[in-house]
Amino acid sequence: MKLFTLEEANNLLSEIKKLFSQIDGQRSILQKLAPEVKRASEQASNGGGGIPDGPRYAKALNGFMGGVQAILAHGVEVKDFDRGLCDFPSLRDGRVVYLCWQRGEDSIEWWHDIDSGFAGRQRIKEVKSLKFKVQRKMPVTNLSIQPRL
Repeated sequence: MKLFTLEEANNLLSEIKKLFSQIDGQRSILQKLAPEVKRASEQASNGGGGIPDGPRYAKALNGFMGGVQAILAHGVEVKDFDRGLCDFPSLRDGRVVYLCWQRGEDSIEWWHDIDSGFAGRQRIKEVKSLKFKVQRKMPVTNLSIQPRL
């Protein structure tokens, strides 16, 4: 698991914003074509199932997945596509926490424990003792959370 300092996470935001813009555009196409894809899927067992916009759907799906994979490759976890919400794993007092950002915010100003989620966000500026640093020798844990489409 990659761990970010606050500075590292903020420096990566411009790239994350671009990737979310790509994801949003492709996701919009996928959502518009979803009823057509559902009908085709239901008819597939009867020998039908093609859709006129099949190539467009495939291209949008590929672009969507490419954007998501690019974010994940940076070590950032996507939590909610509607909000453009993502978490950057970090350390606070020797324990893993998340630096939290969502679309519309200029910089990362929030954090939360891994168990509390978005509802437990705390403003970084209000927590004077908060020090986000990276400890390079960290035990590997499985903290994957599947984002919802």
